[in-house]
Amino acid sequence: MPAPRVLSALDVARIQLYHFKAIVIAGMSLFTDAYDLFCISPVLKMLSQIYYKKDSVGTPLLSTFYAIALLGAALGQLFVGYLGDRLGRRRVYGICLMVMVLSSFGCGFSVCTTRRSCVMASLGFFRFFLGLGIGGDYPLSATIMSEFANKRTRGSFISAVFSMQGLGILMSSAVTMSVCSAFKKAGEGSSEKTRAKESDIAWRLILMIGAIPAALTFYWRMRMPETARYTALVEKNAIQAEKDMQKVMSISEIDEDFPEEQPSSSSSYKLFSRRFFSLHGRDLFAASANWFLVDVVFYTSNLLLSQIVSLSDKPSSTANVYDSAFEAAKVAAIVAACSTIPGYWFTVYFIDRVGRVKIQIMGFFFMAVVYLAAGIPYSWYWLHEKTNNKGFMILYGLIFFFSNFGPNTTTFIIPAELFPARFRSTCHGISGAAGKLGAIAGTVGFLWGTKRDEEHNDVFPDVKRVRIAFFILGGVCIAGVVVTYFFTRETMGRSLEDNEEEEIDN
Repeated sequence: MPAPRVLSALDVARIQLYHFKAIVIAGMSLFTDAYDLFCISPVLKMLSQIYYKKDSVGTPLLSTFYAIALLGAALGQLFVGYLGDRLGRRRVYGICLMVMVLSSFGCGFSVCTTRRSCVMASLGFFRFFLGLGIGGDYPLSATIMSEFANKRTRGSFISAVFSMQGLGILMSSAVTMSVCSAFKKAGEGSSEKTRAKESDIAWRLILMIGAIPAALTFYWRMRMPETARYTALVEKNAIQAEKDMQKVMSISEIDEDFPEEQPSSSSSYKLFSRRFFSLHGRDLFAASANWFLVDVVFYTSNLLLSQIVSLSDKPSSTANVYDSAFEAAKVAAIVAACSTIPGYWFTVYFIDRVGRVKIQIMGFFFMAVVYLAAGIPYSWYWLHEKTNNKGFMILYGLIFFFSNFGPNTTTFIIPAELFPARFRSTCHGISGAAGKLGAIAGTVGFLWGTKRDEEHNDVFPDVKRVRIAFFILGGVCIAGVVVTYFFTRETMGRSLEDNEEEEIDN
């Protein structure tokens, strides 16, 4: 049965101002997601100096802090993804943003200023709820953008939303460097007690600033209408869907080309029923497995970058609380500007020209090649650190480029295009939650697997073990190539309503 008129109109609608407005509204939350998830590395370096008087808080606490936000994100993706299908995308979208913003400020207002156990427990508590908000935003932002977009440029729109993560990482680094520089300069000549109080304010300020851009979009997020696809296909109200879209987009001029139809009757089968798995089990497996694999690699790579790469000749141990955080942020900014952000925008340009599957296979393949190229002579890089550090950085930057011009972006896009409207947000959340479990496995496994003995203070990972980790990550990327090739369906140029029609045809 043909789709309702408004959905057919949306599929062929010209690119309009509201499309870009939706990208900014949805993308700003991804901006905050990246800011909050990636600013913790330099902040932990500051906390180790302030409260532990050494260069690292130790592997147990470090792995706990990375894992707790990721666990919250996984739970948020599952719970909010489900609510997005049950209650509607718009109803939970604003709530999700408020949880994320308030939790960001909560991290900055973590109780205590002297007792480190109290500070760390409070910060961990708020970061868990921050993870809930961040995780919940993934399925909603991807689903909303996919349901507003036309089928010709849908991939570019969704990847543009996701590309805001790159700007979030860059902003996180810029804010960290600015705050560290300002507080370091202001503290010159001050007493040790005064500098201690100032440094305690600095890390809190870094954590809170990232929430401001997302908070500014709250008004426009709450004014967004419910997506036409949810209203027409889930709530069975095609007339209201058409009215909602006409308020924000110009579709009336093409309405006459499509006869008015009632929404296609959906089967009564439920999520995780036998019929669901027969129709969508393969797609859910592919989306979840690929997201798990890429997050093992992506988050481990970011963690490794924060621990072993330095473009400065300064020693890692310094009497100043700001220097190590500044250096970590500087390296992250260079990588983001030179490889991460270009990778995102290559995807924006090519995703609807080349296709999701080809880009995902290419990204996984070249990441595997780079890991082997960097891993085989890895010990040599660090035996001749001063001469070969930059060569290693170029190779390592390619990992982030092909991750984002590849599976890190496509795994966000594909689950928003494969499933029927009434399961779309839930299945995206399941896929994303699998990814966050992969991120936990990668980061915690890497921290403990490359941990040095206690006499080395856990400052620098064991070189031989890192080399083995590189080979493992290369193998994970090869597994991603296999899963994508055999199980992932191409969605380029495909109407979202094809998912509804498949249910009737089968």
